[in-house]
Amino acid sequence: MTTLVRFREPLRNFPMNAEFERLISTFFESPARSAQAWAPPLDVWETEDDLVYAFDVPGVPEDKIAVEIEDNTLTVSGSRERAEKLEDERFFRYERRFGDFARSVALPQGCGEGEAQAHYANGTLEVHVKKPEQAKPRRVPVMTTVEAALPSSTN
Repeated sequence: MTTLVRFREPLRNFPMNAEFERLISTFFESPARSAQAWAPPLDVWETEDDLVYAFDVPGVPEDKIAVEIEDNTLTVSGSRERAEKLEDERFFRYERRFGDFARSVALPQGCGEGEAQAHYANGTLEVHVKKPEQAKPRRVPVMTTVEAALPSSTN
């Protein structure tokens, strides 16, 4: 049996399609692209007591960064400005993003209700969020039908 395959997207199954598109697009993008929104990369890990969220925000002054926790969502936002503007249009590549950014991450249930701390050093913002306390099982006494029928005494 013969199967016909349309040849619309020859690179669709190319393993590095996204990287290839990014590379090709850098040759045809305009300087305005550098002002588009961007989101900082993020690493997440846990310690004994905290969940740690580390955002790469190099070149962003500390006073331009905001950290908020609301409805089990951690949001980091801010702004990075280009240090100098090029008057001449002879550019070769714009890969670094400038302008406003925001990145939101859902926190596990119960996180964010307690204490959180943010530390900024060497272009990395670390947000430490306390893990919620694990619910402890509560023992419920089982009464016999005779005990349940007796009135309880409140002394």
